[in-house]
Amino acid sequence: MTTKITIIGAGGFVFPFRLIGDLLSFPALRDAQLCLMDINAERVERVAAGARELAEHHGFDTDIVATSDRREALTDADVVIITFQVGGIDSYRWDVEIPRRYGVDQTVGDTVGPGGVFRFLRSAPVYEAIAQDALELCPDAQFINYANPMAMATAFLNAKGLTTVGLCHSVQGTTRMLARTLGVPYDEVNYISAGINHQAWILKFERHGEDLYPRLREVMAAKHLRGRGGAGLLQDDGDHSEAATAESNYEGGNEQVRTTLMDAFGFFETESSHHASEYLPYFRKDAETTLEFIPERWDYYEICSAHDEQGDIDQQLAKLKDHLEPSVEYGATIVNSLVTGVPSVIYGNVPNRGALITNLPDDACVEVPCLVDRSGVQPTYVGDLPLQLAALNRTNVNVQTLAVQAALTGNRENVYHAVAMDPLTAAHCTLDQIHAMTDELLQAHRALLPEALRLPEGVEVPGAGAASTLPDPEPAALADAAH
Repeated sequence: MTTKITIIGAGGFVFPFRLIGDLLSFPALRDAQLCLMDINAERVERVAAGARELAEHHGFDTDIVATSDRREALTDADVVIITFQVGGIDSYRWDVEIPRRYGVDQTVGDTVGPGGVFRFLRSAPVYEAIAQDALELCPDAQFINYANPMAMATAFLNAKGLTTVGLCHSVQGTTRMLARTLGVPYDEVNYISAGINHQAWILKFERHGEDLYPRLREVMAAKHLRGRGGAGLLQDDGDHSEAATAESNYEGGNEQVRTTLMDAFGFFETESSHHASEYLPYFRKDAETTLEFIPERWDYYEICSAHDEQGDIDQQLAKLKDHLEPSVEYGATIVNSLVTGVPSVIYGNVPNRGALITNLPDDACVEVPCLVDRSGVQPTYVGDLPLQLAALNRTNVNVQTLAVQAALTGNRENVYHAVAMDPLTAAHCTLDQIHAMTDELLQAHRALLPEALRLPEGVEVPGAGAASTLPDPEPAALADAAH
């Protein structure tokens, strides 16, 4: 029986095509049906044309279907992969520019904070519609979520009854970077990571039974002193589809934030220093402090704005024609294990039901090792994190669970609560300022938000005039997930 693999948001200009290359890298998946869905028929057909060209080049008979009909894409799907954001680059601009006027400078703005909360809330109606259709058309499908904010989106999809694992590449990227830094072959490293997405912790890092942490602390402290680093590094957009082989301006070249966190709390964190600086109150207090820890700014909004869509596809197609192999992403590995039964171990984001991490809340979405085979994705028990790491995670879990509750219940007060609990926002703003900023964001994103969360018509929003000068987003524009 042919396996049907559906990708929702397949018109994106980078990630979906790379994912198709990953899927076709596994022999057992080459006779599957790949159903590519996006609301933009022209974009998805462009990706499908490239995928057909890739399959034909390698002599595969893969059935590649392009559609803009979500119900067609979901009907009888075995695996559904979500890789989109709602509102596109225009909404993303509001996520970063409105908070910046209040002193909250997000270098990415897609995980927690004002940007993460509103990226999730404007996506929630689309997730709701997908869930309603999927429970009718493919109730037993395995959902794989690549969309950010990872924890919020994955928690919401599971709460709606979909069996969903959320995937990122920060664990893979970080562990490769650490092995490279120590000059250790990656295939000889044994590690365990656990926590929450973009704020998981490398709990064990060993080689042949030797604890590598003492040397890691020494090497990183000597290499990443405050106020240094960042000059002359390889430019990197944060895409870990290929394992980085050199220090870059995203990861490895300037790790003052993560090295400081390791010195203070004992363990290395799994997201880049740029991105990690957004989730805590210590590193972005003012322009001088930010520059001290991050001498060279890395800005994901600017990177997204500068993307050359067709050039990205052409470049990937040429590379995959020449050498077809899977990237470091886990998605295709999961599908291969589901289809063949060959077991694999991945790091996935899953509900903490049953207390996988026993000192994080049950309603948290946690990132833990998972075993995958024909029985599905099976998260493993971690137990207690070190107390200080769980405490740091809970500051971010607070934001995530409040935002998810806002979407599930329609309680607009939970939106204000979620933004107010963000550590970086709280370090810069009073409660009155947070309320005003949240009102501006509610007004700016009004057309895409769940109806219950919209401000009533006619409500005066101080400062909203600045947001109104930005272009309106397409009502349900889909673009690449930002990782």
